[in-house]
Amino acid sequence: MDRENRSNFEEKVIQIKRVSKKNSGGNRISFTALVVVGDRAGTVGYAVEKAPRINDAIQKSVNKAKRRATKVKLVDGTLPYDIKVKVGSAVIYAKPAPQGTGLIAGGAVRQVFEYAGVKNASAKVIGTRNKNSNVRAAIELLKQFS
Repeated sequence: MDRENRSNFEEKVIQIKRVSKKNSGGNRISFTALVVVGDRAGTVGYAVEKAPRINDAIQKSVNKAKRRATKVKLVDGTLPYDIKVKVGSAVIYAKPAPQGTGLIAGGAVRQVFEYAGVKNASAKVIGTRNKNSNVRAAIELLKQFS
């Protein structure tokens, strides 16, 4: 992906977690950030990174997500065909929807579809509420169309 395309990405922080690690001096606190980036025109990426400060974790995630972004083939703002994808314990069923229906999806999958540029589709997540797993599954689902 070339540099000028990376500049028009929008970014969305899906989740921030505080994690701690035990060491001899006490607890070491750090933060993980799950971020989705996309240009709302068929390119989307995600990343999870951690750092001692929240802003650093978000910035690392955004940079990595932009590098890992992939192009997705959409048909008139919707998915080309029905699909089922299983990644880990997350199962996503998605199907195209007629013009004007809007995006019918929940949680993190909705954010991934929005930033990928999907305007009309229906999706259902089964199996887990873990946002990281659901984002990975949604990205994998969209990669099937490229």
